[in-house]
Amino acid sequence: MRNKTDRYKQNRESRNVLEEGKPLFETIKGRWNDEFFDNDLPLVVELGCGRGEYAVGLAERFGDKNFIGVDIKGDRIWKGSQLAQALGLTNVGFLRTQIQMLEKFFEAGEVSAIWITFPDPRPKDRDEKRRLTSPRFLDMYKAMLKKDGWVYFKTDSTPLFQYTLDLLREKYAIKEMEYTFDLYQSDLWEEHYGIKTKYELIFTEKGETIKYMKFRFA
Repeated sequence: MRNKTDRYKQNRESRNVLEEGKPLFETIKGRWNDEFFDNDLPLVVELGCGRGEYAVGLAERFGDKNFIGVDIKGDRIWKGSQLAQALGLTNVGFLRTQIQMLEKFFEAGEVSAIWITFPDPRPKDRDEKRRLTSPRFLDMYKAMLKKDGWVYFKTDSTPLFQYTLDLLREKYAIKEMEYTFDLYQSDLWEEHYGIKTKYELIFTEKGETIKYMKFRFA
């Protein structure tokens, strides 16, 4: 418990963590570039970022973009926050909130790209609305994204991946899409720069193939 207490204290003191209790938490919507990053670079959001491996890894490779990892778990965000600070990265930050609250923090058309990395598949039918690729969330992403903004989605779950594919085909106008049921055997693997999350390592060690898609709303 002491360890968690220390981590939460560090989050409160860290410039790259935005959470309840900090002044910007209530006013950041539409102001990420001006108030948080102090630049005009494109914003890329990672949902369910966990320890921030992806957000930090991408920020290392793309200094011409800003990255925001979103998660509700403060001890997980702490890991990404501390790693980013150790690496001297100023183009990555973390937002501690529930993903269903995203509209409170991002203006329409404020985000250039969204990454969804290994979300809980929520396999039960009654939990469909809680899936991060359900219509409830896809509509939210569409509103947040700039025109022609990309959504990137990685999962080990074949049912969730197929559900998402079917949903996009049936209910949404999609301008462009590429996908694979086996990322490591696909040319699309080159787009991932060797970055792997904790869960990706666990699933691949168990023999699961990694599914991946990227798409743009029309």
